[in-house]
Amino acid sequence: MQVPGLFEYERATGVDHAIGLLDRLGEEARLIAGGHSLLPMMKLRLAAPEYLIDINDLAAELGYIVTDPTLVRIGAMVRHRHVLESDELAAVCPIFRDAERVIADPLVRNRGTIGGSLCQADPAEDLTTVCTVLGATCLVRGPSGDREIAMDEFLLGPYETALSHNEMLIEIRIPVRHRTSSAYAKVERRVGDWAIVAAGAAVTLRDGTIAAARIGLTAVDPDPAGLAAAADALLGAPPDEAVLAEAGRRASAACAPVGDARGSADYKRHLAAELTVRVLRTAVERISNDSAPEKGKP
Repeated sequence: MQVPGLFEYERATGVDHAIGLLDRLGEEARLIAGGHSLLPMMKLRLAAPEYLIDINDLAAELGYIVTDPTLVRIGAMVRHRHVLESDELAAVCPIFRDAERVIADPLVRNRGTIGGSLCQADPAEDLTTVCTVLGATCLVRGPSGDREIAMDEFLLGPYETALSHNEMLIEIRIPVRHRTSSAYAKVERRVGDWAIVAAGAAVTLRDGTIAAARIGLTAVDPDPAGLAAAADALLGAPPDEAVLAEAGRRASAACAPVGDARGSADYKRHLAAELTVRVLRTAVERISNDSAPEKGKP
């Protein structure tokens, strides 16, 4: 049986206490909440922290979802289950519910947190794509105070973030835009598995044309500049099938998947194109449905 190496354990009683422990214990300390990403890596000896700081008691401070007219704020300790079940969040950012429905299983969703998912920075992790597509900003806190990091800059590479060793993610902030919606779709080998390919999109419509768009891909090593170019090509165009299909082709060309047991590189590029079209179409349909007058009303 594989077991992790030896480590010391501390339980934080508050955000400031956790940051103080990170600062005092140094770079060999790691935060743990749900543990569904960190513990398997420790068992495989892919991660070997000397100290684990348990932050489950911080749920009272960081377990909130607040939806204001211009901003959504999600505390880093919100569990996946609460993201899935939040009707207020789904109303303004339906992409979250799409993604949470295909993340792992109920056991993981009951314990895992949005902050833990983002800080793990796994290339196959779903919420990273979701938050990037939504143009989210990460609020982080350290001994010197708070700072904001755009989601595009928060991730430096696989399993690497812009957090300093004595900082922790506090909150995810997402701007709310008028006539905007979003969607996420995923292909996996079996329910709860990592994605073969997944795609997310956010679209803003104005006067029948696409005024803003963002596209994200999961598990296929996408080029951010290439995805941005694919989204920019949509601007000013009507959201018809030909336009969406071209965006799918451009998004597929902007990724560099590796063939493996889940499928060949060509198969994954095909999925990237198809899923991009699907999520763009769904986002557009959601805007149209939300804008349609209710029955019996003008």
